[in-house]
Amino acid sequence: MNFSLSTFLKISLMALASMSFIVTAAPLTQEQQNQVRDLIRETLVNNPQILEDAVTAWQQQSAERASAQLSTAIKQHSQALFSDAASPRIGAKNPKLTLVLFTDYNCPYCKQFDPLVEKIVNKYPDVAVVIKLLPFKGETSHIASEYALTLWKQNPSRFGALHQRLMSKKGYHSESSIANALKSTDNDALRIDEKAADELRSSLTLAEALGVQGTPATLIGEKLIPGAIGYEDLEQLVEAKLSRKSS
Repeated sequence: MNFSLSTFLKISLMALASMSFIVTAAPLTQEQQNQVRDLIRETLVNNPQILEDAVTAWQQQSAERASAQLSTAIKQHSQALFSDAASPRIGAKNPKLTLVLFTDYNCPYCKQFDPLVEKIVNKYPDVAVVIKLLPFKGETSHIASEYALTLWKQNPSRFGALHQRLMSKKGYHSESSIANALKSTDNDALRIDEKAADELRSSLTLAEALGVQGTPATLIGEKLIPGAIGYEDLEQLVEAKLSRKSS
């Protein structure tokens, strides 16, 4: 079983506290209450599986609640997630499966994960990816994101080159590295559109609604995958979802 010691202890204490409350609330003598408490302790010590079963049930219920909340959030924000024209997208124009990638130009794990997403798009012609930029890591991430969103709005065909250049920078961006990325992709005349900040706020609202805790995070069907998973795991999730859509 996979649960933390702290979780195990919390549930143990909750169980003892609940049972003790029942004992103290019942019309028993002090001696009877002590006997019942002793019996409770003896039962838990001799049958620790009771607590393990409680932990398992608690974990399952928590997972089910989180899944239901995510499903509801996806339905409520479906238009903004999958069909917002202000959000960059790559891959199929008429996809069978659309992934939503929450990412950050200053996030080292995003930089590792981005080529894997590109590889999926290149291998699977029925897959598209909507890119939601979340500039969690500093002002330069915010500036880079605004430039990328502006270019997407003004000239979508040129977005890919700038996006890849911004993602390929090791470490955090500086104003100089952003300027170099713009120049190397022939976008040095680009000026930030004031509405780009609105799109970033919209992406942040969506991330909060879905429970995104950090970047990268990838929405595949009704599963939110946190972190930079390996290519094989990513491909397996994509193939499983595509096969269900085809059946």
